[in-house]
Amino acid sequence: MLDFTLSDDQKALRDRARRFAIDEVLPRAWMYDERDEIPMDLLKKAWEAGLVNGDIPKKYGGKGMGLVEAAILTEEIAAACPGVATSTFDNSLGMEPLRLSENEALQEKYFPEILNNFKLICFATSEPGMGSDVSGIRCRAQKDGDDYILNGTKYWITNGGVADYMTVFATTDPESKHEGIGAFLVERGWEGVFSGKTIPKLGQRCSNTTALHFKDVRVPAENVIAPPGKGFALAMKTFSRTRPIIGAFAVGAARSAMEYAIGYAKKRKAFGMPISGFQAIQFKLAEMYQRVETSRLMVLKSAWEADQGKDPTISASITKFYATEAAFQTVNDAMQVLGGYGYTRMFPLEKLLRDVRLLMIYEGTSEVQRVIVSGYLLNSYEPILPPLEKTPMLGDMSPEAMAEGTAAWRCGMCGHVHDGDEPPETCPYCFAAKGAFKKVWPPEADSEAE
Repeated sequence: MLDFTLSDDQKALRDRARRFAIDEVLPRAWMYDERDEIPMDLLKKAWEAGLVNGDIPKKYGGKGMGLVEAAILTEEIAAACPGVATSTFDNSLGMEPLRLSENEALQEKYFPEILNNFKLICFATSEPGMGSDVSGIRCRAQKDGDDYILNGTKYWITNGGVADYMTVFATTDPESKHEGIGAFLVERGWEGVFSGKTIPKLGQRCSNTTALHFKDVRVPAENVIAPPGKGFALAMKTFSRTRPIIGAFAVGAARSAMEYAIGYAKKRKAFGMPISGFQAIQFKLAEMYQRVETSRLMVLKSAWEADQGKDPTISASITKFYATEAAFQTVNDAMQVLGGYGYTRMFPLEKLLRDVRLLMIYEGTSEVQRVIVSGYLLNSYEPILPPLEKTPMLGDMSPEAMAEGTAAWRCGMCGHVHDGDEPPETCPYCFAAKGAFKKVWPPEADSEAE
């Protein structure tokens, strides 16, 4: 039985996150955006309010929240500022490989530290010449006794300039692709760890983004999250669990844009009436709401699958490219409703438009998500209906004849269906020979069994 009702705890979490977003994030987001500066004070307040690190397992003192709760919380923060939401959620992204790993000693060491002492952890896979192609990692992890020595550069790292800890994916051999990739937990204070200047961006300016550089950084054996050969699968599993939350960023931003557009359309008058009275505006508003509602359902479905222990990979990919593209369209339409005012920096639409553009790029571009989904469709999806060449389409056959088992033959060239004990010598439409016809009715016994 389907049930879309939030629990009392989930409603309470949503309400706390909503209040925090409106009272704390919304009034100050534009100031930090203008400064191109991460609001560390807001991140600390979110930590103090219990709005981060909720997914740390209960056995380490955490709340053990699932992705559904993360999606609920993230939507509310993103509604006020997608950039702040990105940096707020980044701890969950950085911790996810550790949470999924088999290294319990490492979990016991770092989870309580992150939970109890305002510590940030980032996720580092991308490199200057490598984005969505995780198998193309060049950052080296050279074995040295039981330890590893890291050398190389990571790029586009959210919270890279402020994180205390780093989940770093590196390879023992770039030519071995995914077979050489491992994952390592690195501390900022270790010798040889450097972060670059903040990367200037179009949007998400409230989110810190930098390069990380490693020069002969010694990683002790106990800080190996995944040994070489297991890191690629861990990264993919991580993305399948975090991509639904990118969809939640999109839902929050799109919802805000829609609400701004609704409020403006009711008050703005043109030709003697509120513009909400014009069908062109009404249709835009309806389509905005359709996208927001559809995207949220997809986010919750993929998050629920992950929480249930199912493989959320395909749902997560669909969610990411649909919800993020829908958000961009929604914010763009909302700006159109506001007209010239929407284009100015005195109104929130221009910032939302800049912020949501990134969502179609990071954690796997929209194009990569389409590759994942199309690969599933072409290689793993199991059709329910019979193949095209076996589809009966018995338009001229009476129910009585069907019941009596009258045969039907389908032309493999043009699709014409012929009724009778034998196929015709030639197809009356395309003149294909008798051998081109295949029997499609009655269905074969093995087809019925399938």
